[in-house]
Parts: sequence; structure tokens; C-alpha cells
Amino acid sequence: MNQPSPARLQAGTPRADLAVGLVVVALGLLVLYAAWAIPDSPLYAQVGAKAVPTLVGVILVALGIGLSASAARGGWSGGLEEAMAAPPTNWRALGLLGAGLLVQLALIDWLGFVIAATIQYVLVCAAFGSKRPGRDLAIGVAVTLGAYIAFSKLLGVNIGAGVLEGIL
Repeated sequence: MNQPSPARLQAGTPRADLAVGLVVVALGLLVLYAAWAIPDSPLYAQVGAKAVPTLVGVILVALGIGLSASAARGGWSGGLEEAMAAPPTNWRALGLLGAGLLVQLALIDWLGFVIAATIQYVLVCAAFGSKRPGRDLAIGVAVTLGAYIAFSKLLGVNIGAGVLEGIL
């Protein structure tokens, strides 16, 4: 007589969902532990270096608790494998994403953050199927210029202007 094999953590089962939830809780607790280990700096009056990692840790713990509670009610991932058949690999998109990363790494020191990140933004938009590079370029300039100004002028963090040093 064949005995059924012991229950395994197969995708789509409440046990597997509970395991995922508990791993997310553990990850959140690890992030909180690491955040609390960051030394306090007298340079920050209200919000210090611990603020964002603590927020991320709290969100991860809350998410993990929610996933675990959903698993206790019967699971949340049932049918995901059947519903989501993997499409073929889009090598063009992967190449454009990789090119965007390489452009950022290669050009940020020479051209600066705004130009390198704008080029990266346009390449990433193309990787996600955008057919409007002019619009992508305009949005990329606006977002990266805003980020540059926020970091350099408001926060006093130099992220590199490159060839735009005299202009910005």
C-alpha cells in the first residue's frame, strides 16, 4: 500500500503561504534590529539615519503578519501558478535594462547625475515598451533635475553635476 508522502511546502498551500509570511516577518525584524544598531548622530535634530530603515522594517513586519494571517485563513497563493504562465524571455528588454545600468555606471562621473540618469530613464522606458522617447526624455530630465536639486541644494549632498557643474 502506498503511503502518501509527508506534506511538503508546495506553492499554493497554506503551509507554504505561512512560511512566506513568517520569513517576511523575520526579515522585517532583522531590518529593525539593523536600524536600531545605527548610532545616533548629533547632526540630526528630528529625523536621523534610523528613520527610513525603521519604517521599512515596520512595513515588512506588518506585511508579514498580514500574509501569515491570510495563510491561517486558508492561504493566498492558491492558483497563482496556473494563472500565471511564464511568457518567453524578452531579450531586447533585458538588454535595454542592462544598457541603462551600464550607462549610469560609465557616465555618472563624467557627465554627472542628471544626464546619466536621464539616459538611463529613457532606456528603461524603452525596455518597458515605451514608443515615445521624446516624452520619456522630458520626464527623465524633470525627475532627475528635481532629484539633483533636492539632494544638492536642500540636503547638501553632492551627487555630481558633471558637465553641468557651472549651470547647476
